Amino acid sequence: MTNYGFIRVAAASPSLKVADCDYNTDEILKLVYEAKDKGVAVIVFPELCITGYTCGDLFLQRLLIEEAERALQRICEATKGLAITIIVGLPVEITNKLYNIAVVVEEGRISGAVPKTFLPNYNEFYEKRWFSPARELKEQSVNLCGQYVHIGVDLIFKVADVNFAIDICEDLWTPIPPSSFYALNGAELIFNLSASNETTGKHAYRKSLVVQQSARCISGYVYAAAGSCESTTDIVFSGSSLIAENGALLAEGERFSFQSQLTLADIDVERLRTDRLRNKSFTLCEYNNVEPVEYRRITINNIVKKISFSQPFSKKTAERKPEVDLKRYVSPTPFVPIHDETLDERCNEIFSIQVTGLAKRLLHTGSRTAVVGVSGGLDSTLALLVLVKTFDKLNLSRKGIYGITMPGFGTTDRTYNNAIKLMQSLGISIKEISIKESVIQHFRDIDHDENVHDITYENSQARERTQILMDYANKVNGLVIGTGDLSELALGWCTYNGDHMSMYAVNTGVPKTLVRTLVAWVADTQVDKASKTILSDVVDTPVSPELLPAAEDGSIVQITEDVVGPYILHDFFLYYVLRFGFSPSKIYFLAKHAFREEYEHDVILKWLKVFFRRFFSQQFKRSCLPDGPKVGSVNLSPRGDWRMPSDASASLWMKELDSLE
Repeated sequence: MTNYGFIRVAAASPSLKVADCDYNTDEILKLVYEAKDKGVAVIVFPELCITGYTCGDLFLQRLLIEEAERALQRICEATKGLAITIIVGLPVEITNKLYNIAVVVEEGRISGAVPKTFLPNYNEFYEKRWFSPARELKEQSVNLCGQYVHIGVDLIFKVADVNFAIDICEDLWTPIPPSSFYALNGAELIFNLSASNETTGKHAYRKSLVVQQSARCISGYVYAAAGSCESTTDIVFSGSSLIAENGALLAEGERFSFQSQLTLADIDVERLRTDRLRNKSFTLCEYNNVEPVEYRRITINNIVKKISFSQPFSKKTAERKPEVDLKRYVSPTPFVPIHDETLDERCNEIFSIQVTGLAKRLLHTGSRTAVVGVSGGLDSTLALLVLVKTFDKLNLSRKGIYGITMPGFGTTDRTYNNAIKLMQSLGISIKEISIKESVIQHFRDIDHDENVHDITYENSQARERTQILMDYANKVNGLVIGTGDLSELALGWCTYNGDHMSMYAVNTGVPKTLVRTLVAWVADTQVDKASKTILSDVVDTPVSPELLPAAEDGSIVQITEDVVGPYILHDFFLYYVLRFGFSPSKIYFLAKHAFREEYEHDVILKWLKVFFRRFFSQQFKRSCLPDGPKVGSVNLSPRGDWRMPSDASASLWMKELDSLE
């Protein structure tokens, strides 16, 4: 410990390459040496930092497991005689089971190893596919790198007269984290090796967990999370580094960086010890002496009532159906940030996740060019804005972005002009390729009457556009950036192997209501006046695939929401289906309350039926989605959040909906 009871600690976020143990070890050692030069006593790295957290089924490859241990051996050899304690993560095989392990290394020796207690296996997490939880570990020691090593969740380490212990990621998110008991048994510092990904609002929640746990444990809490170089196949990591002391945040690292970085702070251990002395509730004995309790269940009669319906009496609502008597607010737009001081922060975070996901893919592939179809609609506009921001972040010329507008039979002057003007204002490369002649030739090839405006007529145009984008991307050695959003995927409102397909899809985690909000936010905060005017008109343009000929006055004929229903309703349904798994009847109940001033009950029910019918029938499109980042609490990626059979029956859900009429 340094003078006056302080100890200097560091949370590290190293640059890495997924499954490249040699490269990752080089970066780990660079940060160790830098931390030693800055007087750090203990440095903690992210979860599974030697291999990378996002290796997926590669964790079951013998080569990766063996290389991870060799890399740990190299860390030991490279830090012999170095007066710094290092905490790193790697997969370790013990008695035919694989464990997610944190290893403590000091001066070239392994002091001990701690397995992860809680393995998340929900939403985007799938750890039980590869790892076993700590409770399955029977051994108390293990041979690791030729050393006899203590292993278990019952280890408390001591360094420089300071006691510390280890949480691993999900351990912190449980009702009673292991660190709570570590603290009651004398641990003054908790180090957390984490791989917490980014979704909208998660960072603020994660920060509150770290700060609150440091307060409850009257401890220092040092948190190091996986960084932006992890795979962005479905999710994005930011390298969130946090250091807290008894309820106060001492230091926070930069998020969404591709560079290795250290976050340092001096923790006052003497102050922690004084607070513990004063707090007589800070004791383990009260837990140990409590006898087992048989809880009694009390039924409250006439206090908790079923939510009921009440008949309104005002003249204004006399002709409306009974309203839901629900004593709470239900947002009609659950995906959209509240329009207050949090709006800018949330939109910036969502946009950053999209940009970071795409940036990682460009860095991994070495691509310096990208191709995107620009229609003048909301989705392609957001994808283009993400592309521009990504190229700026990577210091790439915007001329490497090829925006291709592909006029067809339904393209209107409004969307065409907005597409051209927006690309001009953003300074990207512009390409115009009409699809009319090629589609007409295709109609001849497949013997289809071009005057028959059926699904073949529409989908042929969508697939022709995708072919152009893919082939042009080959020509310029770039990636095709997908534009489709989460709402379209839920409804299956995309052409299979048409706009359904891309090389990286930046909008697949963003529902339509949020797309509109993000484009408006970019218009207000991120662009010049000329671009803002264009973006504002894009926001006001009706949503349409423009696959049917325009009206005589040039206006859009094919309005998407006239066909599949209002997106504000579908996003509401989608949120409660995916986030909470509510039944159709409960979703209907909530929707009647949330939209009581906008939609009649029969209208809500009509579109709720459409939602469930399409949601089930269109799963086959979601089963083969391109990669794209998750940005919020729900997602439809088959590799992360939503594993649904493509041939599941919707009969139970439709039967319940029919009973509501």
